[in-house]
Amino acid sequence: MNPFPERHRAARRSALLLLTLFALGGGVAAWKLTAAERAADAGMRAEPVEVVTAAVATRREHRSTTTSIGTVLALRSVTLRNELPGTVRRVHLPSGRVVDAGTVLVELDVSAEQAELKALEARATLAQHTLQRLERLAEHRAISAIDLDNARAERDVALAEIERVRAIIARKTIRAPFRARVGIANTHPGQFLAAGTLLTTLQSVDDAAHVDFAVPQDVAAALRTGERVDVLAGDGDGDVIAARIVAIDSRVDPTTRNATVRARLEQSPAGLAPGASVRVRVPAGPPQTMVFVPVSALRKGPAGDHVFVLEADAAGQTRAHVRQVEAGPTVGDEVGILAGLEAGERVAASGSFKLREGTRVSIAAAAPTSARGEE
Repeated sequence: MNPFPERHRAARRSALLLLTLFALGGGVAAWKLTAAERAADAGMRAEPVEVVTAAVATRREHRSTTTSIGTVLALRSVTLRNELPGTVRRVHLPSGRVVDAGTVLVELDVSAEQAELKALEARATLAQHTLQRLERLAEHRAISAIDLDNARAERDVALAEIERVRAIIARKTIRAPFRARVGIANTHPGQFLAAGTLLTTLQSVDDAAHVDFAVPQDVAAALRTGERVDVLAGDGDGDVIAARIVAIDSRVDPTTRNATVRARLEQSPAGLAPGASVRVRVPAGPPQTMVFVPVSALRKGPAGDHVFVLEADAAGQTRAHVRQVEAGPTVGDEVGILAGLEAGERVAASGSFKLREGTRVSIAAAAPTSARGEE
């Protein structure tokens, strides 16, 4: 039996095994080379950049406010009533219309007073003539001084009675005390009016108006005459109307512990009729100086409030860095920062929710809400 064929078969198996090992090694090497190339490509790939808008922190003074409900009042307002009883002879009460000062609104019947006035005028004329005759006699010492004094007193009494009746007639003629708008009236000629009957209301027609509102006693204690308050009509979405405090009540309501404050509107809108309800924004507490940034710049997290401050790194690339802050009041679309941020620092505004510590950013545009603080 020839041993060589067996030896040749073993050699072929060894050669196949070596070839297989070489093939496997080459595949592994190629795979590693490809992985290395991919890693190199990944390392050379650009770092992600987040696009945000930036805002500059602005320092300014702010005073907290509180809101109260106020009532619009005319500068002059009266409830028109008759002082004396009588029958209505003439009425001029145009409801809703404006009348000038001195306009006759209601006339009561004064026929009896006018007749009495004529009699008194005749008596006063006679007393005056009698006094004149006695004065001529007194020049010749023909009468006593007592007679002359009595005649003079009778003349004065007659004149005083005339003035009394004239005053009654005037009080039965009711006139507008100032230029005003007449309220709804229900008075008619021939109607008998007892003393003190309500005739109508008169509201002065002025550009200005008063607004009365109540605030807590501690807020009232910090207010001063001449300070500004903001009046907002309706639901408060309209224009803000500036008013100035003209009076603070010296008495605090013992039930509500509120004090009444009166402010003056120099230009009252036509829609604010007397009695209308308005909202009044009132300063509360002393003013504070703080830094303001857009509301979108403030982020909240488990560690508390924070903002992303934008700073350039050593390579000149802008990066976002987390800064813990203490948030204050919100004013419009800005928020006050009490601590943790300095004026002039740039913060990420819109898009800040995408950021994390060290993120590279690209600034698209300045936030419009912080335009006042940008240079």
